[in-house]
Amino acid sequence: MNPAQKALWYVESHLADSLTLDEIASVGGVSRFHMVRALAEATGMSVMRYVRARRLTKAARSLAKGAPDILTLALEADYGSHEAFTRAFRDHFGVTPEQVRAATCLDKLKLQEPIMMDSTPTTDLQPPRFETARALLVAGVGERYNFCDNGGANIPNQWQLFHQRAGDIPDRVGNVAYGVCCNGDDSGNFDYIAGVEVSDFSDLPREFARVRIPAQRYVVFTHREHVSTIRRTVSAIWNQWLPQSALKVADAPSFERYDEKFDPATGNGGLEIWVPVQE
Repeated sequence: MNPAQKALWYVESHLADSLTLDEIASVGGVSRFHMVRALAEATGMSVMRYVRARRLTKAARSLAKGAPDILTLALEADYGSHEAFTRAFRDHFGVTPEQVRAATCLDKLKLQEPIMMDSTPTTDLQPPRFETARALLVAGVGERYNFCDNGGANIPNQWQLFHQRAGDIPDRVGNVAYGVCCNGDDSGNFDYIAGVEVSDFSDLPREFARVRIPAQRYVVFTHREHVSTIRRTVSAIWNQWLPQSALKVADAPSFERYDEKFDPATGNGGLEIWVPVQE
């Protein structure tokens, strides 16, 4: 089982227990950072968002069956009070627990069913290579996403905007483009910067995002198919190749590298995915 499969199994078999990200990552045999990325790439959800959604779904079913004590349901869902549970329930479903109990109906609720993952490998990865890269300064168009909200769906539009504005980026170095994923957190939020290397940030206009990528050792994977299928490759890296290796992912930006062979007009030509690893 890969880390995402282990996490999903553990969550489903321990929904009634107090769960933490550290605990779930430990069961998966990876770091917190790795677990957040692995489950997000496999399911489009962060770890604790999935836990909350499953618990609230279980509570909603109990309410539709007429459960009389909402505080008991709140405590079972790991909320410390009736108020905290009601707030989370309303934020998730758009209605209060009392309304669901009165309606005895779940038809309009977006319930989170258990995610069943196929253990069949999603793609065949070619053997990667290792690189020790120098430090980079990357500037471009930045956006913040969340894996839970169909994170990354707007990245193609972000690249289109980058190509329209790339000529306004000063101190550009070379013609390689970078898609940098950085500043991730435990909730599945991350910054994505579509940009180019620059020699200095001093004259960079405020509207452009910037990130300093430190000198770092990387494992480098090649994605030869159309860029639209990159998620399959990324998921295989985080849920298959990395867990089977003896490597630990470093807490540093990862990035896609698009050289002159890549055609931004068609999405063909291939690209590289650079994942930072500890020495």
